[in-house]
Amino acid sequence: MKITILTTFPEMFTPLHTSMLGRAERAGLLTIREVDIRAYSKNKHHNTDDAPFGGGAGMVMLAQPIVDAMRDVQGEDFRGRRIYLSPRGQTLTQKKAEELASEEELILLCGHYEGVDQRALDLVIDEEISIGDYVLTGGELAAMVLTDCVARLIPGVLGCETSAETESFSSGLLEYPQYTRPREFEGLTVPEPLLNGNHREIEGWQLTEALYVTLKRRPEMAEAWLSGRKFSRAQKRLVDAVLERVRQETQEPADEARNSEPG
Repeated sequence: MKITILTTFPEMFTPLHTSMLGRAERAGLLTIREVDIRAYSKNKHHNTDDAPFGGGAGMVMLAQPIVDAMRDVQGEDFRGRRIYLSPRGQTLTQKKAEELASEEELILLCGHYEGVDQRALDLVIDEEISIGDYVLTGGELAAMVLTDCVARLIPGVLGCETSAETESFSSGLLEYPQYTRPREFEGLTVPEPLLNGNHREIEGWQLTEALYVTLKRRPEMAEAWLSGRKFSRAQKRLVDAVLERVRQETQEPADEARNSEPG
């Protein structure tokens, strides 16, 4: 996959060329490049922003440098998606990342100031994506998040294909707790099912703990996972045990609160 990032701060993207993504680039699995929008500005001082029509605080990014940069980097045979990182865009999810990972090429536009001249978006952007309901100083960090999220789904990038398939959000549940050596650390021990080598017990423990964590932290996500799902008899026993565990934990604080009320 080829990912091109249009930005006024190309020096911010060094981290994308290190660690797993850096190894993937060196292996020829991935190409990430940053393009400086300023180089395309036709203004005397190569500025990329100006005051907005109608007034208001802040500046707006000019259409001309963005449109020229986009048309130059995409070439004539571009096959992919052109994305503007924007707080008003569709929220980035694992499902969306999987969809984008199937593209041959992505071009990401990083906004700044009060936004981008709408005409640039109308002319050269296919969709807008947000990484969350908050505002950043610019689109660079959002572009890094999207790049990392998508690139790790490319076969060979992680080195272990099952990692991307079984982790949080891909499986529909948050990830179960993980442990490594030593078996005991400051009085805390590794759960016994992970030590006995019985793969059926290990998978059962992983399922129950993943469901438990999700019910506690993201109940709406757990409900979506449980809805309409068919379980084997053994799986049903495990799921019922987790639901009962959560029910009891929820009930105990309520009982304590009632008992502490003045009589």
